[in-house]
Amino acid sequence: MPTKFAFPPSVDADTRVLILGSLPGDVSIARQEYYAHRGNAFWALIGDVLGEALVGQPYSLRLERLRARGVGLWDVMASATRPGSLDSAISDADVRDVGAFVAALPTLQAVAFNGKTAALHGRRQLGARDDLTLIDLPSSSGAHATLSRAQKMQAWRVLCDWIV
Repeated sequence: MPTKFAFPPSVDADTRVLILGSLPGDVSIARQEYYAHRGNAFWALIGDVLGEALVGQPYSLRLERLRARGVGLWDVMASATRPGSLDSAISDADVRDVGAFVAALPTLQAVAFNGKTAALHGRRQLGARDDLTLIDLPSSSGAHATLSRAQKMQAWRVLCDWIV
């Protein structure tokens, strides 16, 4: 089975909200872009939160717009063995040190977990904290179909509290 590797973080010293995913899917890995699969609603959801049309924009511009608004991206896993792109197929995960990473972000106020796998691994490391708000978001993945896109959008709007 193939080992798959995550991307470097997209953060800066002004990151107030860090959105953590689990591990990029096959299309994202092939394109070297967070949330590249057309069925993944991430860019539409975060664009709605920001009040910006990010879908269809060049990837570098999308990342730039997130950082300009204090939003960072990263994944809880550095690598894992996984056939396909489903989190349920992940094995042999190399989980990153999320605690040390967030400690190095001086303006961080909230960590949002994009889906249950990210929340499981991220919350395990971060525990209960007085200095950060931890937010569980429904997965933006098209494979997570128990909620409509509109329901996901409503849940993701909680991030507006940390966006400037």
